[in-house]
Amino acid sequence: MTHRTDVLVVGGGATGAGIARDLALRGVDVTLADRGGLSSGTTGRSHGLLHSGARYAEADEVGARECIAENEILREVAGHCIGDTGGLFVQLEEDDPDYFDTKLAACREYGIDAEVISGDEARARVPGLAAAVERAMVVPDAVVYPSRLVAANAADVERHGGTVLRDAPLESFALDEGRITGARLGGAADVDATYVVNATGAWAGQVAEKAGVVVEMRPTSGVMVSVDYADLGPVLNRCRDPADGDIIIPHDDQVVLGTTSNVVDDPDDYPKAQAEVDKMFEECGDMLPPVRDAETIRTWWGVRPLYAPDEDARGSQSGGSGANRGISRGFFVLDHADEGVENFVSVVGGKLTSYRLMAEETADLVADRLGVDEPCRTAEAVLPGASDPAELNEFVSAYDARSPTDEDVVADD
Repeated sequence: MTHRTDVLVVGGGATGAGIARDLALRGVDVTLADRGGLSSGTTGRSHGLLHSGARYAEADEVGARECIAENEILREVAGHCIGDTGGLFVQLEEDDPDYFDTKLAACREYGIDAEVISGDEARARVPGLAAAVERAMVVPDAVVYPSRLVAANAADVERHGGTVLRDAPLESFALDEGRITGARLGGAADVDATYVVNATGAWAGQVAEKAGVVVEMRPTSGVMVSVDYADLGPVLNRCRDPADGDIIIPHDDQVVLGTTSNVVDDPDDYPKAQAEVDKMFEECGDMLPPVRDAETIRTWWGVRPLYAPDEDARGSQSGGSGANRGISRGFFVLDHADEGVENFVSVVGGKLTSYRLMAEETADLVADRLGVDEPCRTAEAVLPGASDPAELNEFVSAYDARSPTDEDVVADD
């Protein structure tokens, strides 16, 4: 059998599910397909931070402004897919105070609420915070639960007439005279689509290759460690240049320690060294010493979908800890009509925080190509189940979307 659809979106992470939802809300017949359960790739193996933009403020104005805008939107539309924890950037004795001041000034310039508090006030707010913390910046960071977020987007796709296919890995494309004429999916019917979207993150280069085009990805892996620790309120960020072990994310009774950055050749097969795990305890323990002795609950690695067509010009490192931290965390919508495949687009790069914006810009392009004159509604339309954690968890079960990032928060039904 062949399944007919207007748009096939390949990749069931946050961006792919967000694109499918955006198009479905515009009245487009859309099919979302993933090779496993939803959120099984980068999205569900992230550290789960909803950025305020403060992390990027001193170096990336565009990224910072995008983050705070999307942070505010998701707080309105995503409900219990978000944990409103707040965040602190902490300056330790050995950290550069000029870096702190530069970040603070940039936050205020870009509309990111930022309040400076003393080390003593920070320790009053966060029991166990290191004595070496001299001051802290309070910012509107939050926690995102990606399993719920992706599943809620998928539920809305089907509520608006779309189709969601799990366990349907892309095997090949059929091409004819500069167009994709069909897609063969393992475990599901073949798909005949007018337009195809590649939203496969770190795997985007592999998918693009099946259509005969090149997308130069430079994925990097990072480790996260969840430990038993119930006393942390806000997200903790080390106020220094981004480095290994500079963030701690609070969940209900656990915290997530992260992360590292190592260039990988294959997003499905890469080293996972115990030394990376040990470093999380060492570095994160400089901010919050009690986590060094906390019990490990689970450990996982994720792969960032970094896009680097000009990596040599950037002077990026070729490997090792900290590699490729200089590559842009921005996103790119690549119209492959320029390369001879007129009904194919890839969206690459970006952050979980900006998934909705990535989806909007991609859906705008696709809608234009299809002649659909309907606006994006996802900045105002509340996600289904947003007000009910139990309903969100039911969506997670229905779409096999439970993932390591938030499995302690999402109930196992």
